[in-house]
Amino acid sequence: MPDATRAGTIVVTVEAGAKKVFASALDWPGWSRSGKTDEAALTALAAYADRYAVVAREATEPFEAGAYEVVEHTGGGSGTDFGVPSSITDLDHRPADSPEADRQSRLVAAAWVVLDRVAAGAPAELRKGPRGGGRDRDKMLAHVFEADWYYAREMGIRVPQPAATDRQAIDAMRTEMLAVLREASDGSPLAGRKWTPRYAARRVAWHSLDHAWEMEDRAEPG
Repeated sequence: MPDATRAGTIVVTVEAGAKKVFASALDWPGWSRSGKTDEAALTALAAYADRYAVVAREATEPFEAGAYEVVEHTGGGSGTDFGVPSSITDLDHRPADSPEADRQSRLVAAAWVVLDRVAAGAPAELRKGPRGGGRDRDKMLAHVFEADWYYAREMGIRVPQPAATDRQAIDAMRTEMLAVLREASDGSPLAGRKWTPRYAARRVAWHSLDHAWEMEDRAEPG
């Protein structure tokens, strides 16, 4: 298994589908960006460093974007081409001791805080995309909450699906998710399923941040 703890570098995995490529910073859950080629995905990842720094600051994690080093290259599938970093890589199976598991969980929690903060300052109606599409604020949040419920199930958490307006139930579900991520792990899949704790952390954080950043962009005039 490659060494993903190289000081002074942003360790990256590249997931390449037929139409889309994702570059993900494996030690920074949620920092994943896509492009049509490896180079385009890496360029997009670097371009979002300042935006991800907000997440790291919220989690009280020192953050400095240095050199980018691709240490793993995996094939993607239909999920990748659909727009989701969906390959569970060798590096996602790395063990995590208690301090690292706590760090991962704090970064996921920070991604949720950032999304909530962006939503609180965004208008209800967002600027449409280049083809006239895109969810408005409340529908986007409802979509994220629904996805978190599916993600919780992948992590072995069974709770009734909360309504999009029931923040108490949503926050309770997320508390359970963070508790799972905070546990030290040998890197095995959670609950006998497919997701490892590291992959769960980066997938959950990515989805919230992807929509937080989209909301930020579409809250501004075109």
